[in-house]
Amino acid sequence: MATMTTAVYEVDGMSCGHCVNAITKEVTEVANVSDVKVDLETRKVTVTSEGPVEDAAVRAAIDEAGYEVRN
Repeated sequence: MATMTTAVYEVDGMSCGHCVNAITKEVTEVANVSDVKVDLETRKVTVTSEGPVEDAAVRAAIDEAGYEVRN
């Protein structure tokens, strides 16, 4: 059974539903990612996975969506 892990990223530039959809779409495509939650108010993206996820892959997916990770 895979271990669930969660990582939180602070992301600049998010302001609307389009932002949520773009980030969710890109990050969901990263291997082992099972859930993505985007909180516009706190500017945080929470990524849940069912196995190891490369931090660089998540950051690249957020970048591909057009946004910048702060942390």
